[in-house]
Amino acid sequence: MGANDAVLLDAYSQTVSDVVERAAPAVVAVSVTHGAQHVGSGSGFLYTPDGYLLTNSHVVRAGGRTSAKNLGYRVSLADGREASARFVGDDPDTDLAVLHVDPISTGALPALVLGRSAGLKRGEIAIAIGNPLGFEHTVTAGIVSALGRSMRASTGRLIPDVVQTDAALNPGNSGGPLVNSRAEVVGVNTAIIRGAQALCLAVAVDIASWVLPQLMRHGRVQRAYLGVGGSTIQLPRRVVSALSLDGPGAVRVDAIEPDSPAARAGLREGDLVIGLDGQPVASVDGLHQLLDGSRIGREMMLKLLRGSMPPEVMYLRVQPSARAPA
Repeated sequence: MGANDAVLLDAYSQTVSDVVERAAPAVVAVSVTHGAQHVGSGSGFLYTPDGYLLTNSHVVRAGGRTSAKNLGYRVSLADGREASARFVGDDPDTDLAVLHVDPISTGALPALVLGRSAGLKRGEIAIAIGNPLGFEHTVTAGIVSALGRSMRASTGRLIPDVVQTDAALNPGNSGGPLVNSRAEVVGVNTAIIRGAQALCLAVAVDIASWVLPQLMRHGRVQRAYLGVGGSTIQLPRRVVSALSLDGPGAVRVDAIEPDSPAARAGLREGDLVIGLDGQPVASVDGLHQLLDGSRIGREMMLKLLRGSMPPEVMYLRVQPSARAPA
């Protein structure tokens, strides 16, 4: 190793060490109990000095064994302090959850700063802190390997803009922070790809920043609800060309719930949804992303194809409602 290599390695080590010193005090181990039984564990981190912490939905739900409201939570800080925590809310669609630690029982609490993931670049330093395999407050470091990935949540929805890193993660890291060289949170570690090496995923902090206020206010994320079951299909080229459509993708309506907004609007099984309020719909995931809380109770226009080839272009007025809590 040459002198320059040694200097670079020392600078990298110093950066990681400084970040860990600043960030680690706010990282907690989360223990989940059901009655007297220990049913799960994971990681989390405090993001407000009054005790709110962010973790994964699959951590607080202990792998889906039971409702989070029936579970108990205890957190351990890096300095050895322990405290109970209460469930505030979670969003399984983004695999994020909020717990609250009573600051009176623990004294002053450290907190991490939520950064921005929009400005991340491949090759940036990425540092993960968590509790893999029960080894509390473990640090791993690597780089941001890729951006703009997507992954399926347990609900089947697609989580967009996932950050891929090669910082080593193991079971128990879930819910811990992925931080940059300024000790700012840029992601929430959520998944490892079994069978792959150095391929780990984190929910982007910009997604978390959108979810957090809703969890703290409502206990869940409010999303618009149509009441349809559908599947993504590809339209024949001749149909796309003849009707001058935006693209070949569409959502085929496979089922309609009784007395739902879709049923009241006159949607039928077999209809092909291709647009919502002037925006193209090319897939089920695209429709999900359009149905955010801003559309609840607001009349919109569904663009669809109905009938035999060539199908007829139709428009239906629909007024999405709030989705019932899970």
